[in-house]
Amino acid sequence: MSDFSGPGLYIHVPFCTHICPYCDFSVLTGDRAWQARYLQHLLMEIELLTDSGWPDRGPEPPRQPFDTIYFGGGTPSMLQPEHLESILEAVRARLPVRTDAWLFLEANPEDVTLATAATWRQMGFRTISLGVQSFASDNLAFLGRQHSPRIARRSLEVAIAAGFDTVAMDLIYGLPDQTPTDWQRDLDEALAAGPHHLSCYQLTVHPRTPFGFRRQRGELEEMGNDEQSDLFVLTHRHLQEAGLPGYEVSNFAAGPEHRSLHNQKYWSHTPYLGLGPSAHSFAGHHRWWNARKIKAWMAPLGEGRLPIESSEQLGLQSLVLESLMLGLRTYAGVDFDALPGGTGQGLWEENEAAIDRLVESGLATVEGSCLRPTLRGLAVADTLARSLDLGSLREEPR
Repeated sequence: MSDFSGPGLYIHVPFCTHICPYCDFSVLTGDRAWQARYLQHLLMEIELLTDSGWPDRGPEPPRQPFDTIYFGGGTPSMLQPEHLESILEAVRARLPVRTDAWLFLEANPEDVTLATAATWRQMGFRTISLGVQSFASDNLAFLGRQHSPRIARRSLEVAIAAGFDTVAMDLIYGLPDQTPTDWQRDLDEALAAGPHHLSCYQLTVHPRTPFGFRRQRGELEEMGNDEQSDLFVLTHRHLQEAGLPGYEVSNFAAGPEHRSLHNQKYWSHTPYLGLGPSAHSFAGHHRWWNARKIKAWMAPLGEGRLPIESSEQLGLQSLVLESLMLGLRTYAGVDFDALPGGTGQGLWEENEAAIDRLVESGLATVEGSCLRPTLRGLAVADTLARSLDLGSLREEPR
């Protein structure tokens, strides 16, 4: 496979036919007229970005061209093929994009037909990620999903037959009263469908979502931490045995070639540019993000301004902490020799006792300059990072 270490491009499509009760993303139910307005303003954003350069508060654009383009949401598969094509044409015409850039598309199972899958494949999408979430009817109803188990299975069959390089699937676990047997049954259904990649997310109840309001009223009780930890371990062990080993806390792939080339950029501090409402961008020491609500995103674009809501400059301590937290969520762990600012050797020496404790407690292993979490360590990855002392690093932005 070619080297895909360059910057990535993310395009947020904020539309869904129905907003799920657990969803905390920037989404809305929008008709064709809203979608047309979104497309018009997204093309404005691309044009403004290329006419004025990257934001004044940001760095120069990366010298390398974008090598991944990820359509996320929301439900990108709701857009008409001609809308997707218009976006890709504008991106390729106005931004530096590699000719062999890897294209990703998130899709709902009910949108996947023989015709749509063939069209997306012809447009150059190489990875399709299906929001299945569960193969149990009662779980789908609880999660507010609009498809049935039969449609979920059929969408996988169609996507595989269409010839996508990687067919990925999202599942959610940790539902109230879900037993290990229930969850393993869902995993086995998923494995039987033959995906190349699985993302298994623990249910998180966010404030100001329908589930959040239900919890506030005492109508929804979340699964306990111990039970969630048991399901986490079951997930990693079961998928490892089935030939889809984990490579990150929530992600599993049939082989290195099926790992998410785009998402790995987020975990390694590779530059990425986000377009659309709520989209985030990162380069060097700088992070910025767009307005979350679609009207707030559209308003400045209509006035000829980029829709950036805010930004931040990351100091060395913040960059190193993020590198530790992101790296310790992966099976590869953290190579201290590769930490920002050449800080690794000093941090290792300062934290030698803490690292020894992590190893002795079975939460991590050491190989050369790499600190790697064990399965038990992955379950508490954020705790591992925060157990290390970064007090000697400057927090001031460079």
